[in-house]
Amino acid sequence: MGNQVIQISNEEMKNIMNHYATSKITRNAPGVIFAAKISDTAITAYKSGKVLFQGAGADREAARWGPVSPGGPLPATKKTTASISKGDKLPANFAELSVLGSDETGTGDFFGPVTVAACFVRADQIELVRELGVKDSKQLTDDAMRRIAPDLQATLIHSVLTLGNVKYNEVQQQGNSQGKIKALLHNQALKHVLRKMNGEKPDYILIDQFAQRGVYYNHLKLEPEIIRENVLLSTKAEGLHLSVAAASIIARVAFLEEMDRLSALAGITLPKGAGPRVDEVAARILLKSGTEALKSMTKWHFSNARKAQQIANKKRL
Repeated sequence: MGNQVIQISNEEMKNIMNHYATSKITRNAPGVIFAAKISDTAITAYKSGKVLFQGAGADREAARWGPVSPGGPLPATKKTTASISKGDKLPANFAELSVLGSDETGTGDFFGPVTVAACFVRADQIELVRELGVKDSKQLTDDAMRRIAPDLQATLIHSVLTLGNVKYNEVQQQGNSQGKIKALLHNQALKHVLRKMNGEKPDYILIDQFAQRGVYYNHLKLEPEIIRENVLLSTKAEGLHLSVAAASIIARVAFLEEMDRLSALAGITLPKGAGPRVDEVAARILLKSGTEALKSMTKWHFSNARKAQQIANKKRL
């Protein structure tokens, strides 16, 4: 898919909106003021004055209105430095480079899967990814991420892995720690993206750090293929490069979609996290459907399983 971004004036924006008015569509993504879809191109206009063209006709349509904007770096701030993150030292211009990033979610939730995503953002795609609404995923609501994720998946080379609860419990009961499970998933997702890149190499690979480098690679020691070249690990990585922020959004939405499916099966909206509300809902499922049903939608080694059983036993009395 071709992608082009142009920067235009308010008057030119009105002209674009008039020109594509008959092809207007509804887009609820953050910052969008107008969107249209013609046969081979999607057009999205933003409050910032930028217009994104996506599709086979992107070059042609963008050329109608003005010069294409060069890819721009993620604005540097004091917060996107090692002062708030821990791990490997990054190059000074890291946010401007072509990076393959990976992140995971769901590891602290009793209900639902563990999901890991890896995403490649080339230097010339940084401006585009920002216009699609990507920023530190911790600053976005779940609903906002659901709106953004489809565009990211259509635009960027990525891989997303979902480890369901049944398989998670099986692997965990075989003696694998959650850290090892995450390491295996990150390594696999990175491999998938690198293969899709057909020989193109990122400047760096950035993993949102959940273990020290030695521990991470020790988890992978039996793997036949381990991604090592130009790999950096850092905490708070979603604030250090848009590739990790995009991966975080894609992983989160995959987690939410699986939670939707499990909620439908359970007949109740499953809460996130691992707090008291989780214990109460788990106890209700336990009483209604039994241990195996609850186990099939949870991370069974969490203490919530024991707490739910205690609550259920009291209600049976």
